[in-house]
Amino acid sequence: MMKVLITDDEIQIRKGLRMKLDWEKEGFQVVAEAANGKDALNILNENEIDIVITDVRMPIMDGIEFVKQCQLKYPQVKMIVLSGYSDFDYAKSALQAGVRDYLLKPVAPDELLDALSRIRGEIEEEKKTQMESERIIRLVHNQFEEIREQYLLYLVKEDWSELNITKDRLQQLGLEYFSNDHVKVQFVTVEIRDLEKNEKELWLPFKMLCKEIAEGVKGTYSFYDTNYANMVHFISRLDEEPLTGSSSFIQDLQRKVKQFLKLETVIGIGKVAIGLSQFKNGYISALLSWSQSELGSHSQVIDGSATNEMFDFSMELEKRLMNTIENVDHKAFETNMSVILGETTNQSMMKYSFVANRVLFLLGSLTRKYDIDSVEINNLIWNCQQSIWELNSQSKVNEQLVDLAGLIIENVIKIRASSNGAKIVENVRRFLDQHYGSEVSLSLLAEHFHINSAYLSEIFKSQVGQTFSDYLINLRMENARQFLKDPQLKIIDVAHLVGFSNSGYFSTVFKKYFDQTPVEYRKSLNRVK
Repeated sequence: MMKVLITDDEIQIRKGLRMKLDWEKEGFQVVAEAANGKDALNILNENEIDIVITDVRMPIMDGIEFVKQCQLKYPQVKMIVLSGYSDFDYAKSALQAGVRDYLLKPVAPDELLDALSRIRGEIEEEKKTQMESERIIRLVHNQFEEIREQYLLYLVKEDWSELNITKDRLQQLGLEYFSNDHVKVQFVTVEIRDLEKNEKELWLPFKMLCKEIAEGVKGTYSFYDTNYANMVHFISRLDEEPLTGSSSFIQDLQRKVKQFLKLETVIGIGKVAIGLSQFKNGYISALLSWSQSELGSHSQVIDGSATNEMFDFSMELEKRLMNTIENVDHKAFETNMSVILGETTNQSMMKYSFVANRVLFLLGSLTRKYDIDSVEINNLIWNCQQSIWELNSQSKVNEQLVDLAGLIIENVIKIRASSNGAKIVENVRRFLDQHYGSEVSLSLLAEHFHINSAYLSEIFKSQVGQTFSDYLINLRMENARQFLKDPQLKIIDVAHLVGFSNSGYFSTVFKKYFDQTPVEYRKSLNRVK
């Protein structure tokens, strides 16, 4: 129902306009009347009005001044101006001020209805366009948020040996304070647990609630890992005291999930991690805390930060194990495993679980890197994860990890032996899809995938039909075009997100590809609206 305001200093004319139409039948509602422009502005300030019908000549504030004020303060309101023949020249200025229609007195009912119907069509079309525009903006903004969440998961699950690239990407995603070598963070794992409810239906509301809670706490972000059902994870920058079971963030989290979703939660608090190199350790320590929870659906908080036991798994050790796989040396992997996880190793069950999880994360990262996460491999990873949590047999876990490494090595050998290199190129493209905003080069990719750079250049062009450089630029430009749809991102922000440190050069390349500068492209989006 379109809401209408009638403005005229003569009460009889206002009543006459009301009587000319069956307003509600035609889809309109006269919600208020005003005797002059000043009163009309006050009504607009307090009510949602779609259309204003106003006379030209009125005391205190006439129709022309009212139209000008209205266009400044309420540009979304559509105006219809009424006047007599003698006021025609006077009313021309109203048309120039943005009036949608001009009608001569006395107004015939069909003329009035025709003008109202045209304006209603315009309003409905504008609202439809606005809704579509807002939908696209939300979609692009959500895409940016999703990229940020995925990168947080990447930091705690994948191989990111190139520290400079990792720090650059954090800055591009607005997470630059996590790139500080001395930053202190804590990970928190939250699981919804209520055996009497359908948790699948409540998963999305739970995830959205966690995201909303994180947004209200400075330096805190939520993300999720598909390997752990019904769980959301938080990373929180510590500016003051570490998180504990009594911290307001932990208490609010558990209370709000209970209040809004009527669900019980199990929360695991990890140890303080200092610097990027300890992020994986911090994440696993939160998972280990959660794993110590009791069975059942009652809410619990397990604070692993309070334990004195130290967990450590250096990036150097991770790299050494990674190299044994990528150098297809199964024997070397088994030897290293015997050293760090052998039954004679003097370590607690908790520490053993931590190290075993780090090794499993490393192997899982390799399956994704080479896109070899088959049903067989995924089942083996799942079984190994369950064995680690249960920890009934240390030798069983060791054997499963060694078997999984052997299966990965077999697949890596097959991929490298492929005659056309299609699988290698596909792996490279998947890597670029996540890292196009970083300073990546052909030589870096060749080193990352343990192949010759000249060979990679050759098979890439053969498989893709473009050189590596052309493909990367095209990928960056297509993503830039998407990010430019989000008005919350500045041009320089978009440039950084897609790998350009200089916004001027970014604009030059963008215009070469799309025959428009980024500013011109964004203006064209506004014209479409």
